[in-house]
Amino acid sequence: MKTTLAALILCLVVLMASAFPFERKGASPSSAAAKEKHVQYAARDDVNILAHGLLQLGQNLKEHVDKTKGQMRDIFTKLKAFNRTTAELGKESQRQQVEGESLRAQARDLEDREGQLLNVTAELREKVEEMQQERRTMTERMSRLEERVDGMLQGPSSRNSSDARSIQLMLDSQNRRIDDLVERIRLQQEKLDKQNVRIRTLQSQIQQPGLRPSPRGSSSSGSTEGSAHSDAEEQRDSPLEMATDCHELFLRGETTSGVYPIQPTDSEPFDVFCEMTADGGWTVIQRRQDGSVDFDQLWQAYEKGFGSLNGEFWLGLENIHAIAKDGSYTLNIKFSDWGDDSASVCFPFELGGRETNYSLLIQEPGTTDALESSLTTDSALALPFSTRDQDNDRKGDINCAKHLSGGWWFSNCGRSNLNGRYFQSPPPKQRHQRKQAIFWKTWRGRYYPLKSSIMMIAPAAINKS
Repeated sequence: MKTTLAALILCLVVLMASAFPFERKGASPSSAAAKEKHVQYAARDDVNILAHGLLQLGQNLKEHVDKTKGQMRDIFTKLKAFNRTTAELGKESQRQQVEGESLRAQARDLEDREGQLLNVTAELREKVEEMQQERRTMTERMSRLEERVDGMLQGPSSRNSSDARSIQLMLDSQNRRIDDLVERIRLQQEKLDKQNVRIRTLQSQIQQPGLRPSPRGSSSSGSTEGSAHSDAEEQRDSPLEMATDCHELFLRGETTSGVYPIQPTDSEPFDVFCEMTADGGWTVIQRRQDGSVDFDQLWQAYEKGFGSLNGEFWLGLENIHAIAKDGSYTLNIKFSDWGDDSASVCFPFELGGRETNYSLLIQEPGTTDALESSLTTDSALALPFSTRDQDNDRKGDINCAKHLSGGWWFSNCGRSNLNGRYFQSPPPKQRHQRKQAIFWKTWRGRYYPLKSSIMMIAPAAINKS
């Protein structure tokens, strides 16, 4: 560009010099006149060349200016993009900093809690050691007393028998004290074991804060296996294994009721709703409260589960069997009427697998009362589950699930059905409709639609702790 411009300027200068000649200084007038005749002017072609060169120069200058403007626009666009990226990076940096501060605060809180638990553990250990020392002292005293008794028994018969009786009373008292100490040591050891479990859980949470299985929002029980896969994959690789049920979560320090992921033995992980109480954690397997979910479902739905864990739902026969298949669980059923009165039944049970049509077996039917008999009477010999598309009840001429409504452990259709139709108060006047409702015969009668029900399971040891 610069070379072309210089060439054009040089050409212009030459043409101007040839087109406008000048006189030499000091020349005489006569010689100037003589030469005037010989003055030559620039030719038309030269002028055209000069004009063309100027036009070409202007065109090149215009192209150069346009190109420069385009480059400037590109530079401004890149600068704007760079400014936006810088602003976004600044915001992301601030967000990361806030999250870092929050995580550090959580870590400090967990460290404080760990310190408190360690102090409590140390105190419990000291108490256990003191009690053991006291037990050893009592044992030594018992040995000495036994020696004295043996000496008295081997001595002359004239010795006072009242001394022997008093020593025997002392021995009995010491034995009772020792038994009390042993029981106190056992209780302290159980508390110590629970504290150790919580300490290990807190240590794992401090190392990996994201592993704490905190309660989540509502989710569908029908997709319990799929909805828990992402959390389960993360926790499988962690040093802290997933809990097998809600009571194990309680022993690990969870005290808030809500939705948690669990993984029973030899089972895939899935979500459950845990009802945390002062005594332990209960796994909820059924809830009826407002009629928002239709429980008149087919066999496959009852097998897999349906509804919302934060509302009405059925956990699924497969999932219930996975939790309680070893037969060491307790079934707790609570229901209420429209007068806000409530009742509950609780008994040990065992649930068979698919090969038994998920038969319900009440293990101790002889100890149940009249209220519990609505389910336990027919379940003493294992009662299979029935739905309207798979009739397994003991009523030969009637499909109880189709005749009533919903799936249940039916025998002769008339004792209980907590999965029936939900009727708002007041109930329907027609008797054939009321018999399809949620009912528990030995509490409010055969034709009284209940307001709510909840079924929960937990290890049988929860009632002994």
